[in-house]
Amino acid sequence: MTTFSINSPQTGTDYRIFVEAPETADEPGPWPALLFMDGDDIFKFAITAYSELRASNAVPPLLLVGVGYGAIPMLFGDWTTFTFTRSVNRRLRDYTATHMQTEPESGGAHAFVAFLADTLLPELAQRHPVRSAACGLAGHSLGALAVIHALFQAKPVFTRFLASSPSLWWDDRSPLKPIATRRENSPKLSAKLYLSVGSDDAPEMTGDFTLLEQQLTTNPFDGLELTIRRFPQRDHYNVIVEALREGMLKLFA
Repeated sequence: MTTFSINSPQTGTDYRIFVEAPETADEPGPWPALLFMDGDDIFKFAITAYSELRASNAVPPLLLVGVGYGAIPMLFGDWTTFTFTRSVNRRLRDYTATHMQTEPESGGAHAFVAFLADTLLPELAQRHPVRSAACGLAGHSLGALAVIHALFQAKPVFTRFLASSPSLWWDDRSPLKPIATRRENSPKLSAKLYLSVGSDDAPEMTGDFTLLEQQLTTNPFDGLELTIRRFPQRDHYNVIVEALREGMLKLFA
């Protein structure tokens, strides 16, 4: 794994980028790139899930990219030691598309997604052989909101989207509202979306997940390949590896 830092002119923030690339001698590329939100904390789970898939040749070589903030991840598997509450972490700003009064810096998802598409992706393409037509975003919880926001743009840059246990409760379920607007403006959306949640997650999480499911299946987008998964006996925390593993399988196999 390699790392590098990059400044975003869109958000004014320095990001720490983690990259896990295939062995170039045997797999010269170009490869699809999958960018993971909460890279400081979630990326280790992504590598575990991907390694299991590659061991059985279930997915092709992928360029895995963790988008972090420079916080040092703590012990593997211990959610209580994650870096989400550290001052350097700007996920409440970057992953939310609307401003909530209780979170003064929130509502910066548009600038953050612009950073991913216009600054980070070209930088990755300079460093690695990237197949830009098959690149995707992945996120868990609040990070999944950035994924959903990026998908339902007028002209999304990415084509694969993995949203695990999305925090749809944000700002009175505001993440659900742009979906209807996007459908009214254009019912065509050529992309793959993998949505998942643990069945033992909080009732408000599973309930809002059902609302999103109904919104996408009652009046589906033309061209959107949708996979919906509920993991039995999994909650908001122990579902991560399974969700990332199956999501990568469905989006890239």
